[in-house]
Amino acid sequence: MENRNSYFKPVIENDAFYLEFFPAMEGGKNLDVKEVISYLSNQGYFDYDMRSLNQAVTVSEPEKVYVGRSKGRTINEIIDVSLSLDNMLVRCRFYPASDGGREITREDIEDALKHEKVVYGVDENMINSLLQAREYCTEYLIGKGKPPTLGKDAKIEYYFSTHKSLKPKHNEDGSVNYHDLNIISKVEKDQLIARMIPSVPGESGWDVLGGELRPRDVQNVKFSYANNIRVSEDGMQLYSEVTGHASLVQGKIFVSGVYEVPADVDNSIGDINYPGNVYVKGNVKSGFIIHANGDIIVDGVVEGAQLYAGGQIILKRGIHGMGKGLLSAKSNVVTKFIEGATVKSAGYVETESIIQSDVSANTEVIVSGGKGLIRGGNVRVGKKVAARVIGSTMGIATHIEVGVEPKKLERYNKLQQEAKDIGKKIEMIRPILLNYSEKLKAGVVIPPEKVHYMKTQVLALKTLQKQFAPINEEVNRLRMEFIEAGRAKVEVQDVIYPGVTIKISELTLTTKRERQYCQFVKENGEIKVKNL
Repeated sequence: MENRNSYFKPVIENDAFYLEFFPAMEGGKNLDVKEVISYLSNQGYFDYDMRSLNQAVTVSEPEKVYVGRSKGRTINEIIDVSLSLDNMLVRCRFYPASDGGREITREDIEDALKHEKVVYGVDENMINSLLQAREYCTEYLIGKGKPPTLGKDAKIEYYFSTHKSLKPKHNEDGSVNYHDLNIISKVEKDQLIARMIPSVPGESGWDVLGGELRPRDVQNVKFSYANNIRVSEDGMQLYSEVTGHASLVQGKIFVSGVYEVPADVDNSIGDINYPGNVYVKGNVKSGFIIHANGDIIVDGVVEGAQLYAGGQIILKRGIHGMGKGLLSAKSNVVTKFIEGATVKSAGYVETESIIQSDVSANTEVIVSGGKGLIRGGNVRVGKKVAARVIGSTMGIATHIEVGVEPKKLERYNKLQQEAKDIGKKIEMIRPILLNYSEKLKAGVVIPPEKVHYMKTQVLALKTLQKQFAPINEEVNRLRMEFIEAGRAKVEVQDVIYPGVTIKISELTLTTKRERQYCQFVKENGEIKVKNL
């Protein structure tokens, strides 16, 4: 029988005990001297020439090393069984017999497994194979446990867009396709809008010692939804009861109906106040007001009107504000152009031009396609302003602001100090209450006046913790804004003219000359201009 790995064999000659070492064949592994020492210890040999053993494990030719006086017995073939740390794997190694020694038997293997208390997962086919042929000083996997199956958590599949940051499609030339604004999650009456996929419990596993390995508990979910939604008889599907708009807000599904205006919003219609979405197929005339809890979509032009949306505002043409038009959205604003208007977006603003307007957005203002122009007025944004052209050759006053306002920085510093002061007070009370608690556990009698004092301290601690929670929440929110502000920038995709004021957080710069294909960023305490 050839042995690919290097191995050793016990040899008994007269009264002497030797180990004969055989080198590894090509591709085999060399012996570790620790394995040899362990073998000798099990045989009762402790006094030998360590240097000779260290040399023998690296031999390239067979070599015999004297160990000590023989203990007067032949040595049978040995199996050494070991378990992995997690008791999931059973491995074994074989060591040859001396001349005249007995070969391993199935009973020997079974006894070795029994000694290690292995009762599960033994590979009988592998054992049968090893009884026919085996290599020495070579590790074999002869058993393994069964890991538990993890199971699957329940989940909900949604059949409408749940992405608030979804942006409009762009044409090949980079312009926005205002005729195909698929950023509204429109649903039809009786349409499936959500389906629950039930949880699948995991199955227990077993280690080789017969220990049960229980799977983790799977998580179940429940539907959370508002009006205009129907639940299937088995409770596993949700359907829209109206044609409208679906949205997911903090895990709750809302379906709002659509109020459709077939022509203009004018004297024939009047102001609109609707709890769902509003779709205007014509124009919105000057002086009129639309309030919608959902989205507002206008196919035509908004004149000097005011639009307030709990969701998005989508203008397929644009707004001629005439100095009094207003768009205010708690989500995004997408419009072909903005002229002489005020726009406030809690999300992003995307348009082809901004002229003499006051525009603010929490995230981005993207002026792309068409002229891609910002000319005159003010643009304020949390993260990024990107436009093809900013300013004009006529030097019209144009102000661009990105990043965190100085007032927010002052607010942040004030809140940090408040949190620090409250934290000190809390740390003063906690040791007092801990000492009181320890005395109670020890059975110490507490005077009534001391008990009353402790109750006042408990109330004081609860009050301080209640004050601390909202402060800490606001501090963390502002901290995230500052992190984002560090990456705020103004991006010029074509040209920026002289006379444009750029403000990044607390820093201000006014352009002195015409620049092209550049970006303005805050770096090392100043505004720097870099090439795109």
